[in-house]
Amino acid sequence: MGMNEAARTEWWKSLLTGIRDEIDGYVLQDSLLIAVKVITEIGLVPHDIGVGSVQLIANDRYLHYGDRVARRPESLLDLDSLACRAAGCGGRVVAVEAIWNGDIVHDWFVRVLAISAGPVGEVHMATVHWSTAKRYLGEDDDHHPRRPAAVAAERAGRALAAHLSVPFRFAGPDPRRRAPAPAALNDDRCPLASRLLRASSGVNRRTGSACGPAR
Repeated sequence: MGMNEAARTEWWKSLLTGIRDEIDGYVLQDSLLIAVKVITEIGLVPHDIGVGSVQLIANDRYLHYGDRVARRPESLLDLDSLACRAAGCGGRVVAVEAIWNGDIVHDWFVRVLAISAGPVGEVHMATVHWSTAKRYLGEDDDHHPRRPAAVAAERAGRALAAHLSVPFRFAGPDPRRRAPAPAALNDDRCPLASRLLRASSGVNRRTGSACGPAR
């Protein structure tokens, strides 16, 4: 089980002021994974704070600051913007792909990727969060029972694929069946999470459930 709110609060208060300020500084910049990295480095070994609890602690700080967090601009899903990004790929685009990802702050979201050849690689086109999807779809769009992020990513991805005359692939409508839970600390912005987990493997730690609620 992960740390409950009271335990997280007590642990946070026990930290030196400078350490708290450092973590909060990253949170205010919306640098989630760097904040998570610092919390992990401080809490994993000496206090046995697992990855799930680390994310909950970071989320507590996001909730504390609310609108003061300098949120990163949301991805643009219109065809012109996506085509412009695709034109900057280093190789020929051979497919457009949508995959589920998630973390405890953003819940489930969808990454839209351009798959290139020569060289082979993935190029990030957009990240579709719940708010991004609602802006793109409009409040009156009827997509029930599918998640807005899935609908928006599929529409935008298919439009880009048609524009480029390449296939479009989407793993499926239900992230819980197709993607790792948000506790896996996946994020399109930085591969730090996977390195963090690999680095902590073999250490006795508690892992809390970090799966966000359905929106």
